[in-house]
Amino acid sequence: MTSNATQYTWAGRFSEPVSDLVKRYTASVDFDQRMWRQDIRGSLAHAKMLAKQGIISAKDFSDIERGMEIVSREIESGQLEWSLDLEDVHLNIEKRLTALVGDAGKRLHTGRSRNDQVATDIRLYLRDSIDDILALIKAFRSALVDLAEKEAATPMPGFTHLQVAQPVTFGHHILAYFEMFGRDAERFVDARKRTNRLPLGAAALAGTTYPIDREFVAAELGFEGVCENSLDAVSDRDFAIEFTAACALLMMHISRLSEELVMWMSPRIGFIQIADRFCTGSSIMPQKKNPDVPELARGKTGRVYGQLTSLLTLMKSQPLAYNKDNQEDKEPLFDAVDTVTDTLRIFADMAGGITVRPESMKAALTQGFATATDLADYLVKKGLPFRDAHEAVGHAVKAAEQKGVDLPQLTLDELRAFCPQVDSAHKSTATSSPCSPWKARSLPATTSAAPPRNRSAPPSPGPVSASRQCSRSSASTSSSKNWVQGRAVPSISDATPSPSAMSRSRSRRPRFSAIQEMASSTPTFS
Repeated sequence: MTSNATQYTWAGRFSEPVSDLVKRYTASVDFDQRMWRQDIRGSLAHAKMLAKQGIISAKDFSDIERGMEIVSREIESGQLEWSLDLEDVHLNIEKRLTALVGDAGKRLHTGRSRNDQVATDIRLYLRDSIDDILALIKAFRSALVDLAEKEAATPMPGFTHLQVAQPVTFGHHILAYFEMFGRDAERFVDARKRTNRLPLGAAALAGTTYPIDREFVAAELGFEGVCENSLDAVSDRDFAIEFTAACALLMMHISRLSEELVMWMSPRIGFIQIADRFCTGSSIMPQKKNPDVPELARGKTGRVYGQLTSLLTLMKSQPLAYNKDNQEDKEPLFDAVDTVTDTLRIFADMAGGITVRPESMKAALTQGFATATDLADYLVKKGLPFRDAHEAVGHAVKAAEQKGVDLPQLTLDELRAFCPQVDSAHKSTATSSPCSPWKARSLPATTSAAPPRNRSAPPSPGPVSASRQCSRSSASTSSSKNWVQGRAVPSISDATPSPSAMSRSRSRRPRFSAIQEMASSTPTFS
């Protein structure tokens, strides 16, 4: 079977209709209809400019405005029937508009092409998505600060090579992720700058002979500037690749955190519990409580990596200017947006559902000789060169390992066999409470399996330092009012932006200073 070619806006030069197979293969309305708001916003700004320039009449513009209001209501209520025959979101909206207002709808496309129209819609959609993601990052970082502040003095082993390295605090550990997601926010803010350029006016590839005013349209839509080269304007997808790269990096950080949450929840480690609402059970094993959310997030990271690779591959061999290949840019982009926004929203909630098990962490600190470095530092302060101190403590560790004890369990004589600088006063304190946190730094490392109290020099993991980091981190995500594209970013304490905060304003020029400050703020250590 074949379709009637006359329904297509470009059917005039064709002598036979498009086959149903080709129609299904080339249509994009099933997925690009999500850009309907951006398409209507762009069309209204374009129509307003056409009327201002005298290219269409004021009555035509009034009719277009009236018709678009009806179309918007129909889409929001689900009354508009999207047609595969009309290929995409753009032609579906234009066709319905023309049915409502007649010739004024036919004049809307004057001076533009679908090439620059879709490029504009994607940039508007992506800019809105970046604003949403920035608000969600802000909420997630706030949840991490809350957790870190609660556990600022909870000792745990720090690891390198997955081997016990030195004592840290759980709060300090969590704040490492706060830093990672802060860098992610900076990347999205930076990508937004290059997204926020108007391609409309480039038409198909060579501009238009109509006396259009691109700067006016840019101001109406909140773009910072216009794309200067018409060929590049319609074919550029760097901004989409850059956005997806930022998504991939963010998901990499999510995956690293997920891996730790999965390990920490294992009964063999038992550092944390995750609230039941984020876990599932087994169909056969009654005892199982599986950390499905972090596991799935770890898997979805590869999905976003795949979308980045898809976009890079899509663009790698395209000649100038626009090619139909670019229709394939939307699904990877949309999937990356959906995956990141859903993941951030659920992780902000899940952070509040993490319960720390301090006793398991303290028990882990008695394994792996976590305070060996502190003992070496103590010996240096007693006058021993560091390399000699390192070797002496290495011998002490080997002796403790052969004996099956931790360093604090070595006797004074055993310890002095390798470290004669250790005096009896310090050793007696050392053996009294091997897991008592926050002993004075002047004691040897064997005093405690936790960071010393005065380990507060930047960027140390001591409890005082961790508390200061929490305070400054909280302040950096709680500025009195942040603005993105003329709209308020919700309070950092909110896991999900409120409807009022997410509404778009009609301000002509974007405001960046506050959101850049939010994204780039990092805690200082003292």
